[in-house]
Amino acid sequence: MRHCIYPGTFDPITYGHLDVLGRAAALFDHVTVAVADNPGKAPLFTVAERLAMLAPSAAKFPNVSVTAFDGLLVEFCINQKADAIIRGLRALSDFEFEFNMALMNRHLQPKVETIFVMPNEQFSYTSSSLVKQVAKYGGNVAHFVPPNVAAALTRAYSGRPG
Repeated sequence: MRHCIYPGTFDPITYGHLDVLGRAAALFDHVTVAVADNPGKAPLFTVAERLAMLAPSAAKFPNVSVTAFDGLLVEFCINQKADAIIRGLRALSDFEFEFNMALMNRHLQPKVETIFVMPNEQFSYTSSSLVKQVAKYGGNVAHFVPPNVAAALTRAYSGRPG
């Protein structure tokens, strides 16, 4: 069975993430979406909230599971018996960071491949950071995130000063 890990902070999940997930689910027998517990990134949502936001969208794919992880991604991959890491590339600006991370992961664990997947071009400018910024100032994020995520963003920013 071919198994890949799709890691990220997913703070929050976007339609771009889900597009990459769909592509990974078509390529692999099993995909584990791995939500990173990385407090250093100062996420808006807790790991539990991010997992809960992801669950309804991931449930649409019968070969996808969702879990949290911390520590080194390649160690998580080995523990999960994964063959590969899936990473989405939206634009050329993503490539340098992702390339360096892939090389470091290969150095740490040569058995785990990194595969880059390009989302549909309509998602090339969408990022969790931009979505949060739009939501923070009361903008409509319905075109970028699932309805449950849009509602969570509204709740998170309601009553907060801009």
